[in-house]
Amino acid sequence: MEQITLNVSGMSCGHCVKAVEGNVGELKGVQSVQVNLDSGKVDVTYNSDEVSLDTIKETIDDQGYDVQ
Repeated sequence: MEQITLNVSGMSCGHCVKAVEGNVGELKGVQSVQVNLDSGKVDVTYNSDEVSLDTIKETIDDQGYDVQ
């Protein structure tokens, strides 16, 4: 398992948290997702053999948020 913290801008409310945690959490190979609105960070624990970091970033981007 790998763990990464992504800087994500544009998240401002509970809906944002649900959108990111829900969609990224549904990806095969993602074990956990935790959004911290105050810091604009998303912690993701995932199996790199099952899902790529690019796929995770694209999923967040598809929800309308910018991953730095």
